[in-house]
Amino acid sequence: MVSVTDAEEQVHESLRAYLLEERAALEGMSDALACSGSDQEGLAQAKQFLRDRLLAVQARLVQGKGAGGQQEAGRRGRDKTVRESFHTGLHASLVGQSEAMQQVYREIKRVADSQATVLLRGESGTGKELVAKAIHLQGARAARAFIRLHCAAVAETLLESELFGHERGAFTGAVDTRKGRFELADGGTLFLDEIGDIPLGTQVKLLRVLQDKCFERVGGSRLLSVDVRVISATHRDLEAMVRAGSFREDLYYRLNVVPVTLPPLRERAGDIPLLIEHFLARFNRENHRRVRLGRDLLTLMARYHWPGNVRELQNCVERLVVMVEPGHEVVTRDGVPPSLHGYFSDMQQVTGGQSSRAGRERAERPSLGDSLQEMERKQLLAALEGAGWVQARAARALGLTPRQVAYKMKKYGISEG
Repeated sequence: MVSVTDAEEQVHESLRAYLLEERAALEGMSDALACSGSDQEGLAQAKQFLRDRLLAVQARLVQGKGAGGQQEAGRRGRDKTVRESFHTGLHASLVGQSEAMQQVYREIKRVADSQATVLLRGESGTGKELVAKAIHLQGARAARAFIRLHCAAVAETLLESELFGHERGAFTGAVDTRKGRFELADGGTLFLDEIGDIPLGTQVKLLRVLQDKCFERVGGSRLLSVDVRVISATHRDLEAMVRAGSFREDLYYRLNVVPVTLPPLRERAGDIPLLIEHFLARFNRENHRRVRLGRDLLTLMARYHWPGNVRELQNCVERLVVMVEPGHEVVTRDGVPPSLHGYFSDMQQVTGGQSSRAGRERAERPSLGDSLQEMERKQLLAALEGAGWVQARAARALGLTPRQVAYKMKKYGISEG
């Protein structure tokens, strides 16, 4: 039998643990709002903290309901129950029941409780950020901050400041001291998207943080220590970049401790109807609509290979919901909005839906656009071979940016192999 004193002590310990988690969440939100940069960026970070905290509170409520008046089994047991209750949240964001996705779910569960760095591999639009968030919510750091940084979206000159922060006066425009993403993620998880786009100079400093758990702000000399779990993601061939010398081999091995590969949508075609239903419900709710798709349109979309993966499918469903005329609840192929005719015509041609003779002839006859694309492909291939497959060099030779070269390589299916 538990004494009154023991019961009070358990209540106090539970309350203390809860308050510590709340303090950590509020500190993370405060840091996000104090972060220099645009007001929109700070508000976006704060909103994300609120959403994360809501998930944590919901998980604790589920835990309390499931206990049914039973005695608590200690802090470790409570934390484990909270993490397990995130299972529903995991599947709410990651939609799919295919075997490929079941394998992803199993890998998330295996790596969540570890502290190992995780490298998410997969094509653009496969949901790497959602998987990173699921790993965070399933792990012991779920109550702490989840900070993200899209490395390719930050100018090379500002990337170090984004990662490590800067001291006041470190460079022109640095009017205040600013915390970087590593400091904001202290105790939690830092998600580095498109890690393959980090320049070599910054790679050295990133490697040091991963090895020693410490760094200095830009323009500072004080050594700062952090406890951060790093999850990175890329759609690029890092092994080829290591061979070409554009990505450090030691950093590659430090990041690639636990690799998780996400399947492209064409390899999980059975999930397409589930995803369509999920996105329809979401965008109908957001736009106060009741749009449904006819059977012919669903069949066409289910047969399409979706080169942009889940992101392209999501955008397609959103466009349909927004652009369909009011009062037209069921959308068929004939009822596709005029602004989307070209998109769905291309989809129909790719999936073999051309039934008319004229349509087949147009499909068989090479167009001017096809000829120009073949010329561009050959020019890109020659530039890459001449640059030893170093995309930055090929970009300079072609007068493009490395991002444009990477996009065109993906567009034409070009890889070093």
